[in-house]
Amino acid sequence: MVSKIPKRVLGRTGEELSIIGFGGIVVMNAEPKQAARVVADAVEKGINYFDVAPDYGDAELKLGPALEPFRKDCFLACKTGLRDKAGAKSDLDNSLKNLKTDYLDLYQLHAITDVEKDVKAALGKDGAIQTFIEARKAGIIRYLGFSAHSHEAALTAMAEFDFDSVLYPVNFCTHYKNKFDQAVLTEAKSRGMGILALKSMSLQRQEAGKEKQYSKCWYEPITESGLARKALAWTLGQGVTALLPPGEEELFRIAMNFGPELEKVSKSHDEELEELAAGLNPIFPE
Repeated sequence: MVSKIPKRVLGRTGEELSIIGFGGIVVMNAEPKQAARVVADAVEKGINYFDVAPDYGDAELKLGPALEPFRKDCFLACKTGLRDKAGAKSDLDNSLKNLKTDYLDLYQLHAITDVEKDVKAALGKDGAIQTFIEARKAGIIRYLGFSAHSHEAALTAMAEFDFDSVLYPVNFCTHYKNKFDQAVLTEAKSRGMGILALKSMSLQRQEAGKEKQYSKCWYEPITESGLARKALAWTLGQGVTALLPPGEEELFRIAMNFGPELEKVSKSHDEELEELAAGLNPIFPE
């Protein structure tokens, strides 16, 4: 019998998501049969949370057919990197078509970083948020969220709109080096938002000039399974509903295979992670 990955409730939505999610980048550039295989493996393990975006190459085109047999039992999240209403509407329509679905469980502003160019633009009267609101009223989107790589942008977005979720880097190195996650997680928790995590298996910034081992990771990922297990458990211990592992299939499978046991991992390794972080170069320096 396959041990299933446990689920947690996504904030105030009441939705139950697997603590390990499936990032669509995993199937980017994959052959259709391989995409179908890895999606089926994930579902068998208990993964029901899938996340993708138009910016991930052909990931939508590969994920759509692979996920179609399981769609009714899955929580599908997508994003738009466009900040205007018309652009977001075009992205949404294309994503629905590519993903072979007539609705999305979660739609997110993708990678907001600059307060003016990203947050203010998207939340303005002609901004992307207007498409989000109209689509929610029409039943095309169920919940609204955003992903961010800057605490200024994340905090501004939360203050100016009642989002259901935030997708944000929650990583032991950035936490112990500069508390990169602290203000955002505190605010999200106070609002009852669902917290989804990125970069749990990031070790540090990619060294300039050093050849990348994994083309889908812009940072140096954790590849040693023992450390990966500790880093994943640490992220899940920060009040996170679910995390998205790296987009490389090999690294995703490490996280997926550890998934059933991560909630039982002791916090005794936290000091070890803090000591390790002291000698690392965090992916987000401040």
